[in-house]
This record gives sequence, structure tokens and C-alpha cells, in this order.
Amino acid sequence: MRMPEPDPAVLAQAVRVTEELSRIVGAESVIADAERLRAYECDGFTAHRQRPMVVALPETTEQVVRILKLCQRIGAKVVPRGAGTGLSGGAMPLADGVTLGLAKLNRILDIDYPNRCVVVQPGVTNLAITEAVKADGFYYAPDPSSQLACSIGGNVAENSGGVHCLKYGLTTNNILGLEAVLMSGDVVRVGGRHMEAEGYDFLGLLAGSEGLLAVVTEVTVRILPKAPSAKAMLIGFPTVEQAGACVAAVIGAGIIPAGLEIMDELAIEAAENFVHAGYPLDVEALLIAELDGPEVEVEHLVGRVQAIANEKGAVSVRVSRDEAERDRFWAGRKAAFSAAGRISPDYYVMDGTIPRARLAEVLGRIKGLSKRYGLRVVNVFHAGDGNLHPLILYDVSQPGELAKTEELGAEILRLCVDVGGVLTGEHGVGVEKRDLMEFMFSAVDLDQQQRVKCAFDPGGLLNPGKVFPKLRRCAELGQMHVHQGALPFPDLPRF
Repeated sequence: MRMPEPDPAVLAQAVRVTEELSRIVGAESVIADAERLRAYECDGFTAHRQRPMVVALPETTEQVVRILKLCQRIGAKVVPRGAGTGLSGGAMPLADGVTLGLAKLNRILDIDYPNRCVVVQPGVTNLAITEAVKADGFYYAPDPSSQLACSIGGNVAENSGGVHCLKYGLTTNNILGLEAVLMSGDVVRVGGRHMEAEGYDFLGLLAGSEGLLAVVTEVTVRILPKAPSAKAMLIGFPTVEQAGACVAAVIGAGIIPAGLEIMDELAIEAAENFVHAGYPLDVEALLIAELDGPEVEVEHLVGRVQAIANEKGAVSVRVSRDEAERDRFWAGRKAAFSAAGRISPDYYVMDGTIPRARLAEVLGRIKGLSKRYGLRVVNVFHAGDGNLHPLILYDVSQPGELAKTEELGAEILRLCVDVGGVLTGEHGVGVEKRDLMEFMFSAVDLDQQQRVKCAFDPGGLLNPGKVFPKLRRCAELGQMHVHQGALPFPDLPRF
């Protein structure tokens, strides 16, 4: 997407805001020149780009407070940004807005083993939490494929999951407390180091709010003791549909694996060539199942899963022999998105969730859509909880191919909703799925959601243009204040 020429009024405001921000965080922590701003044009949703007016990089909660108070006073929009690994355009900047980069808030503040929690700033990476406690036999459960780079603040904003979310839950199930700054500059604390909090569930409300309600500046996460035993299984199937049927049968039998993932033939080949994890190359689908717990229980469940897989037509079963081999099995799955870059110049990562019982049907229909559009689709997903991650392969240098890719992506997401699923499992709505929200929600539903937005951010300055396909004035919704401006990004494709 070509960016428009800078508006002179925006340029004038940028100069003023840059000077004010420099007084708050120091000139070295403010980025305003065009070349350096390019690094902030997009997040992991790279199909569309927009250069921000200015970027501020605070190092403390107090600096965040002062920045938000400044922006509230002058009416400047603010886009919070973590590590930039998000895949729905949630951190896509505004040409007339401040991008608030939180990467410098990257300290682990406290490790509290008696309460089994760790207190961190939002810029701490997901994997760094586990690295900090693993020597004592603990870990942080949510593990997105980008866990080496993605930040915990971004995980909270998008309610991220990972390959072990089936048994251990998403981010919202693994956080105990948050410190957050409202657009007014007020600091609020919800939850703490205890298991449950009284009153309204503001912790659950902020998890997955995509930066529209507040800026998170501290997170208290739950840590878990490492299971005494864990084994991963590689189960090969002649068809993706049979692998999907096996997933439904395993869950239906009352077995909850730590992880249950499917990769199709294209994904298997790309990941194996990239990581050399030991994947079979003569199957159309690979199911990766992990069982953990006491050793006797793991051995029993491995046998039960193998029996179910054989019933559903498995042609190969391999069980990890040690921890190193188990890690290799997962390394291939976690590198699948990166490996797709070896077989296509560009790819579009989808994210939708469906009922597990419809897996085989939906996978078959995606295959049909792939043929109709003439675009290859790589299927890699969290099969256990029905969270699909189809990767549509395309070449942006071919005229019209990106538009066709986005049309196919919209068809897949509509299919998810049609069978009783939802538009997103963990990537968020952002700008990518914004214009599909009306397909899933009624006008009344969306108005109620925007009333929540108005309660936290009556001026509509925090991350505008995301999630909601139409901006309603807060006054129309029975509130006291008014959203400012039209919906940003009007030239994005409208599905």
C-alpha cells in the first residue's frame, strides 16, 4: 500500500510533539526522521504500511503517564507497540499519531516462588520469563511461535496462546495482575499475586483488548512447575481430514494433551528442510501430540492416543525417546511460519477458530477454496482447540495477487464463523479483520463493545481504527464525550 504525501498540518504537529516528547524521555528516545521511522511502518501484518508521525520510547511508567497526559491535552492519537510481532495490524501506526514503543520497559522486577508468579515489565520477551525460572524447575506456559521475540505486553494485548494452550490456557489464564495507564494518565492496578480478585473482572477485560483501553506497564504472570515427564508423538496420516478426525476423537475420549497440532504436507516439507526435526515426508498430514504428567500416566496416555490414531488411519507413529528429541519435534512446528518463506516469496498468515468436531469438514473446504482461487494454502494450527492458522502463499510482485489473497483469507474467516467459530483465536482483530466484525456481530453487539471503549477512552485516542468497522460517537452511545475524527486506514480492503 502506497503511503500518501505528508499533510503539512501533521508535519507541524509532529515538530511540536517531538519537542514535547523529547522533554519527557530525552531526544535519544524520540524517533522523528523518515528513515528511522520506517522500522515502525507495520507489525507482522506486512501487507499494509503506514509511517507514524513520531515514535516515543519510554523507560518508566511515569514517562508513559506523562506521554499520555500530553497526548490527551493536545488531542494526539496514540498507538501502543510491543515487539512488533503481531499478525493482525494491531500496532499499525497512524500518520497523525504517536507510536508508543514499550521495548525499553524490559526488566524482570520480581520472581516470587512462594506465590508462583513473576512480575515483569511489558517489554520482557515471552521466552525470557521461562529462561529466568527454568533452573528452579518452573516455566511460563503460553508459548507462541514467536516467543523468542514477542513481548509479554503484546501477549496481553492480543491474548496470545501457543502450542501448549490446549491444556494450560491462553495469556488470560496465566496472568494474575496488571498495572495499566489510562489515556487520562491515571494508573490503575487490577489483580495482584493472589489467585482471584473480587468485583468486576477488569483483568479479563484488559487481556485481549488490543491496546484500545489502556497501556499495560507491568504484568504479574503465573509460573508452573515443570511436569515430571513429557513425551511428544509424531503421527502421520494419509489425509488432513483423517488427522482432524483423530483430534476430535482424542478430545472426545476425555484426553487433554499438553499440545495437539496439525501440519499439512507443504508445512511438513518446509519445516523438515529448515529444521531437520525428523518429520516423515511420505504423509499428507502430521499430528504432533504431547502428553505430560507423572511418568506412568504419560505412558498410559501415549498408548491410548496411539490406539485412537490407528483407528483413524494413521500410517506412522513415532514417540520421542528423550527431551532433546521432544524439543526437535516442537522446533519444526514452531519454525513452520519461517520455513514457509523457503517455498513462497510472500505468505499471509490467517487466524480463525472453529469447533473441533468440524475440523475435517473445514479443512476439506479450505482445500476447495485454495483450488478455486489458484493459491496454495499451508495449514499449520492448534488443532486441539480448533485454532486454525492457514498460510496463503502468494507473490506480491504479481499484479492483483495480494487482493486475491485477501479475498481468500476473508472467505476462510467467514467459513470459520459459518460453522460456529470465531474470527480470531489469538492474533487479534486489528485492522486485518476489522471489516469482518459485522459478519460476526450485530450492530447492538458492536455498540456495547464501543461503550466499553468509551468508558476507558472517551476521546477515542487510544489505537483508533482497530477492531471496530465503524466509529460511533460516544454521545450517540449514551456517553458524555465524543470520538474524534473519521475511521483511519480508509483505503484498506473492505471484505
